[in-house]
Amino acid sequence: MGWFMKAGPSAAADPRHCVVSVLEPVGSQSVGAGVLLTPDHLLTCAHVVNDALGRRPFDPRHPGDDAVPVAVHGRARTSRVDARVTHWVPARRRDGAPGVPGAKDHEWLGDLAVLRLETGPHHQMPPPQWLPMAIGQSLRAWHSSGRSHTFADVRVKSCDEAVGYVDGDATGMAIGPSYSGCPLWSIADNAVVGIVAGHVMPPHDPVTGRPLPHSSQHVARRSWSIPWQRIEAELRTVGAGTLFETPEPDPDDPAYEMLEHLLDRYMPASGLRSEHARAVAEHCGYEVHDSLSAPTTEEFAALLLTEPRALAALTEVLHRREPAAVPPLLAAGRMSQVPRLLSPREHHKLTRHLDALPAPLRNRLPEVARAALPLAAALPTGEGVKGLLDHLECLTGDSRTDADGLRVPGLLRVVEYLAALAPSAQQASLRLWTMSVVDRLGIPHTSLLERRTDAEEWARAARGRTAAVWVTARVERAGADRYRLRVWCDEGGGPRRTTTDTGAARSGAEVARELLGVLESLYRAAPDRDRPVLELLVGRDELNLAVDEWGMTDPDGHQFGPDELPGVLGAEFPVVVTCPELLRRHERFHPDWRHRWRLLDSDALLTFDDPSQGRSEVYGALLAEKDAVRVAVDVPPRSRDEIVQTCLLMGVPVVMWDRERVDRSPALARLSPVPVRTLPEGTRAYRAMRLGSPHQYAGRPVLAWSDADRSLPRLQLAEPQENG
Repeated sequence: MGWFMKAGPSAAADPRHCVVSVLEPVGSQSVGAGVLLTPDHLLTCAHVVNDALGRRPFDPRHPGDDAVPVAVHGRARTSRVDARVTHWVPARRRDGAPGVPGAKDHEWLGDLAVLRLETGPHHQMPPPQWLPMAIGQSLRAWHSSGRSHTFADVRVKSCDEAVGYVDGDATGMAIGPSYSGCPLWSIADNAVVGIVAGHVMPPHDPVTGRPLPHSSQHVARRSWSIPWQRIEAELRTVGAGTLFETPEPDPDDPAYEMLEHLLDRYMPASGLRSEHARAVAEHCGYEVHDSLSAPTTEEFAALLLTEPRALAALTEVLHRREPAAVPPLLAAGRMSQVPRLLSPREHHKLTRHLDALPAPLRNRLPEVARAALPLAAALPTGEGVKGLLDHLECLTGDSRTDADGLRVPGLLRVVEYLAALAPSAQQASLRLWTMSVVDRLGIPHTSLLERRTDAEEWARAARGRTAAVWVTARVERAGADRYRLRVWCDEGGGPRRTTTDTGAARSGAEVARELLGVLESLYRAAPDRDRPVLELLVGRDELNLAVDEWGMTDPDGHQFGPDELPGVLGAEFPVVVTCPELLRRHERFHPDWRHRWRLLDSDALLTFDDPSQGRSEVYGALLAEKDAVRVAVDVPPRSRDEIVQTCLLMGVPVVMWDRERVDRSPALARLSPVPVRTLPEGTRAYRAMRLGSPHQYAGRPVLAWSDADRSLPRLQLAEPQENG
């Protein structure tokens, strides 16, 4: 395509903006770096992804659908977005021996990961140019934070097809921890030639572990990298070559000849063809070879069948200038697998509208898609919002058609269903967007309004679904492994006592058996509801009582036989804890509690992960962050309980911690990104997965939940016999 040229990477005044920060799931600390491979994909080391997910550095397992938070740094602002792994090349030993690299391996192969950004950050830098690494190149790297003062200048001393060794200058910053995955920028070539993979550290004392006194015999400031030539080869082996290859039109594409004919028919004059071609090039990020000439119809048709959004961009232009040309062009495009439904402008607007939705609603997109397209084939799972949108764009219709018009594309129907659930302002924006797209496509408004009516009927039914039943249980110690139990059930009309015997002391297994019996009967009685939630009322000294881990045994105290199934409370049903003693201690914080609860859907998270923080620091932080609705406490047990109790005293409605004795909880790392409304169910699912994979799902998460809109069985709790 000689007339159309893909816009190359701009010569950034500050090339550090090509550094993408890979972050911890909780907080904003970076664990490594990456670099944009396309506007939607970034490249990093596989061990950086493992580090971000709290796994072993050379864990070979694909991360699946786990979200990896990243920060993309533009010239004016930094955008934090989630990314998911699309291509995975785990580290392997260079000598070909089985197993993953170990402490004695100073070099390894693989160790690459490509991640797709869930949403496109605004004002991001274009992807950099890539060139092979060569001996003698002067390169620059940045710390994963992307801060300007962290640059380290190095020179390539050795490079083969697998590893490039770089030595740093004697002055300035040295490459070290958290530089992994960072792009190595060739100053002379204005391009990236590889990424940082590791650093040769000075020797340490084998007994104390401290660095030995410096000697002139020690290696100083030497790092090793993965050259672009190996990156390219490794990515091609896992099917990622299309991300950096220049696409070519298929000469056998059935739409090619038809598009040529239509372009010649509606744009016979070169001036008109040049005007429309420049507009399409601008919308799709292309440059033109000569603004005074015009592309041939063959070149224009080739662009429409290689750039997926070019045809939509052309019809967007012609919709205002030559509306009669739009239907035949769209009909020709449907003969090919390349053209996408949305133009670049429409796609950007939809992404922006989805970003503006409350997180809990945005996370319901898979549910909405299944409701909107009941006759569609199975929808993809585990690919996030962006992957689902990509799939929906390829659906030509919703299997229902207006008598005189075209079918409404499946994506537009899904957006209408999502709009029916959205707050009024976002609903209006989404509906205006769908209306503008059907206008361009020439679909009658009556067809869209019929889909909108379907969406409103479904939304009314969805809102009419009753909420989950809550079972409230008070568990009190009555001796060694003996407990007294009181149970209330709230089906929406307030707590009511159950007929469960409340006099005798029971073992933990007996408590589990009785509670499971109550929960199971409620679940069977209303299978259309969510699983009942078990709310445990405990004293301040029992916040870490592991009731969620209790399982039932047979009446004689033995485990069930091979044909029976266990019954673990926290794996089968959502279990949360509430401490009325702390909640009622300081009523001056009750207005804060109600204020935070009203803002629950904001999902504002505050994390305490500094073991040196005490009650005074937490007190000040909570007073400063009056809109924080949830807190994650990720510190060792010696300071954890004080922080947890302070949060509950001050009316934080949702508090998470790990009762395991760990400094950095993998359970909190996985649960903190979960939307707050679904945390009880998310915690239940995590506990269930821990039963099957205790190493992958380590930790013992606890979720304290204080609903300001629900009443506790306060009168019963005040009865003298309750303390007996």
